[in-house]
Amino acid sequence: MYKEYKVLGLIMARGGSKSIPRKNIKFLGGKPLIAHTIDKAKAAKYIDRLVLSTDDVEIAEVAKKYGCEVPFMRPAELAEDSTQDYPVVVHALEWLEKNENYKPDFIVHLRPTHPFRKTSDIDKGVELLAENLKADSVWTVGKPPVTPYKMFHVGEDNFLKPILTVEGEKETFNWPRQKLPVAHNHYGQVDITRYDTVMVKKSMCGENILPMMLEGEIVDIDSPLDWEFAEFLISKGLLS
Repeated sequence: MYKEYKVLGLIMARGGSKSIPRKNIKFLGGKPLIAHTIDKAKAAKYIDRLVLSTDDVEIAEVAKKYGCEVPFMRPAELAEDSTQDYPVVVHALEWLEKNENYKPDFIVHLRPTHPFRKTSDIDKGVELLAENLKADSVWTVGKPPVTPYKMFHVGEDNFLKPILTVEGEKETFNWPRQKLPVAHNHYGQVDITRYDTVMVKKSMCGENILPMMLEGEIVDIDSPLDWEFAEFLISKGLLS
């Protein structure tokens, strides 16, 4: 809890990962991938409860072993490849309120694919949201490896069209990166949203998203190459 705000940590981990089979319980640096997120969340000062939403019994048992609550199992229809985060969060909140009369003020969304997040960022994000009453949510963001001002899409005429332009300027995609407007990528290491943003505004983020800037190496494990890179960083003692 931070001040008067009840804070729920929510981990969402389905069993049907495709790029890395059984990714969430595969061992990374000596323990299951999901355990890294559980450990960081349990070390946070402000998270009152840490809950897992999963459709997979084995993932649930591993999470319990490392100290995460699994009060319910996620329905199969909310664990498909195309399932978005929003209905999964709503299901968790509705279940907790109906069955346990528990209603948090803040929901901290913690993706298992970010094992190297900092516990201090979890606490900082809660403080930011609590102290900014106009904010609907807090997102962790950072500078992208390639600015979107240098990216293109293929138009209906089959020619490349710039995705973004600078008003009144031509061929800004040829400008040096340092001259272009600063853009930020949403990395999703720690996303924090208000209960009312989800249940009243029916959104994961709302309209007023407060940025929390990330520094240092950002590793999101989404492919076998990402996994190898994470193992390398751990072996060199660069991340833990």
